[in-house]
Amino acid sequence: QVQLVESGGGLVQPGGSLTLSCAASGFPNYNYVIGWFRQAPGKEREQVSCISRSFSYLIDSVKGRFTISRDNAKNTVTLQMNSLKPEDTAVYYCALGAPWCSDKWTWKDYDSWGQGTQVTVSS
Repeated sequence: QVQLVESGGGLVQPGGSLTLSCAASGFPNYNYVIGWFRQAPGKEREQVSCISRSFSYLIDSVKGRFTISRDNAKNTVTLQMNSLKPEDTAVYYCALGAPWCSDKWTWKDYDSWGQGTQVTVSS
């Protein structure tokens, strides 16, 4: 059974940093793709980033501020978020299931989800 567990959310002032982690377990395919999504109140869930073994993607609004990385030995994907802005406030989810990492995917292309972690950027 696939299980995804996010950690690392919280409250931070504008300009601050947070590190989100997604620990994945319960699947046999080592060539997995993890996506990070966020959903703000009243808005659709959007893909912020994804990563495969050979490729990664970041949405334009976070490029230069966020980085994504993976530890294959620990089946963990990390989203490092720097220079946070109030508009980054959302519940962040990691997800599994897309066939490859692409900017074209939406939440419908992933079929396993973590429970979400709240990120609030406010002074």
